Amino acid sequence: MTAARPTFSSRWGMMVAMLGMAIGTGNIWRFPRVAATEGGGAFLVAWVTFLLLWSIPLILVEFAMGKRARAGAIGAFTRLVGRKFAWMGAWIAFTATAIMFYYAVVMGWTLRFLWASLTGELPEAEPGALWEAFSYTPSVLLVHAIAMGLALFVVAKGVRGIETAAKILIPSLFVLVVVLAIRAVTLPGAEEGLAFLFTANWSDLLSARLWLAALTQNAWDTGAGWGLILSYAVYMRTREDTNLNAFVLGFGNNTVSLLAGIMVLCTVFALLPGAADEIVGAGNEGLTFIWVPELFARMPGGQFFMVLFFVALAFAAWSSLIAMIELATRILTDGGLTRGRAIMMIGGFGFLLGIPSALSQDVFLNQDFVWGVGLMLSGLFFASGVLIYGVRRFRETLINTEDSDFRIGVWWEWVIRLVVVQAVVLVVWWLWEVREEPFFGTFGVGTTALQWAAALGAFLLLNRLLASWSTGEE
Repeated sequence: MTAARPTFSSRWGMMVAMLGMAIGTGNIWRFPRVAATEGGGAFLVAWVTFLLLWSIPLILVEFAMGKRARAGAIGAFTRLVGRKFAWMGAWIAFTATAIMFYYAVVMGWTLRFLWASLTGELPEAEPGALWEAFSYTPSVLLVHAIAMGLALFVVAKGVRGIETAAKILIPSLFVLVVVLAIRAVTLPGAEEGLAFLFTANWSDLLSARLWLAALTQNAWDTGAGWGLILSYAVYMRTREDTNLNAFVLGFGNNTVSLLAGIMVLCTVFALLPGAADEIVGAGNEGLTFIWVPELFARMPGGQFFMVLFFVALAFAAWSSLIAMIELATRILTDGGLTRGRAIMMIGGFGFLLGIPSALSQDVFLNQDFVWGVGLMLSGLFFASGVLIYGVRRFRETLINTEDSDFRIGVWWEWVIRLVVVQAVVLVVWWLWEVREEPFFGTFGVGTTALQWAAALGAFLLLNRLLASWSTGEE
């Protein structure tokens, strides 16, 4: 007798797991910086627009494919789109896995700074001293290994382990972010940060760059088009709704981003208003690991709130890393490996292939750029898969099932076509942005194209094998 497929125990369990997948460091450290850089209120308008034009349409696709195919990205494309397109699923799975290699390093950073905030090592006398002494040194390997171990421990417990961890991490994360946001808005001068974030200069909406930045933020912080949602949707209950879930996931994720923006920008404008431009322009790592400790050092009770901040950041990174490891595990188990062996392989390769990013800033930044932009191709392949399947057929048979709380209208058919255009525009724009970088440099077009070509070439050559392997055929 075949064992029953494991499923999430409830809609609540599924949704907190999905939110754990979506809410990551990009919500807490990237969104505030990008929102500030792109002008605040006008950016928010474009950001919400693309939540409806990119994120939620793709979330609906991933929910539908995972629930129907009951397989990871490669198997889902093989079964639903066609055996000739297994390579598309392979790209999606590989890109998310490649991100996992260096994302474990990021989680390791959060653990190191959490420990430093707990022991009083932060805030240090010289801003950024700990980051300079710690980052990209052999000591990172220890926290990289701990991060991988924590995520592997959860994934090894199966879907119920993932669900249990999410039920602890995500409500805790939400409470922490709310507490930090409330503390930030109660600081003297915080109203300037709120005004900056929510006041719109409507002429900014004429800037193409603002719209492209808002679209990119949606592509990077909701998890839509990564294949992670599809991997979790495999474990949905048979009669579970997907349509309402997609909207809840999208808006829930962006709520955390908005709270993080309030938290960071109110704190910056209240405590160091003269340095606001320098702080928000310091990059993700500079904002988080150099300026945040400095800001909390100037806040009454700052040591306590700094601990809360790094706990929240560690929880966000942990829940996202769990999803990335589960995606890779799902791919291997589709091919016939036992779950235990798949997890051991992912853990070993995840640690080893993360070492270069742990030790070299150039490697880390290169991998973040190459596979971050590669996610735009993943979104393109999801939307293209729908076109190949048949847009109307996909909506009527896979999205609007008899278990749906409400029906998705014809508008989605046009929006999913628009996603194809958006994905192409994003890829071209990001490559155009680095046109002046050395061709084979850290952010070079040549470096990016070479890695993409190697991956795509391998998947195209192995397409027939991938199709058979992912569906358990000989």
